[in-house]
Amino acid sequence: MVQSVKDQVIAILAEQAVLDPSDVTVDQTLEDIGIDSMGVVESIFAIEETFDISVPFNANEPEAGEFDISSVGSIVAAVEKMVADQSS
Repeated sequence: MVQSVKDQVIAILAEQAVLDPSDVTVDQTLEDIGIDSMGVVESIFAIEETFDISVPFNANEPEAGEFDISSVGSIVAAVEKMVADQSS
């Protein structure tokens, strides 16, 4: 069974947070699940590798980028859009 983009992103974030994916919900923030700034960077790298995309994220200015990391759901939505854009 092929995992959805949402499930894959949640699995990546859960692994970084050392949680079971079932413990991660789209309304949580990265802080809620225990991901610090280094974990954000590692998660971004894993997302880029998994989906073969380039995430517009600057670790030095995370709020300044086009990639919204305000919640798990916003990350899922951004990755889904980038994957869809790549396919078209």
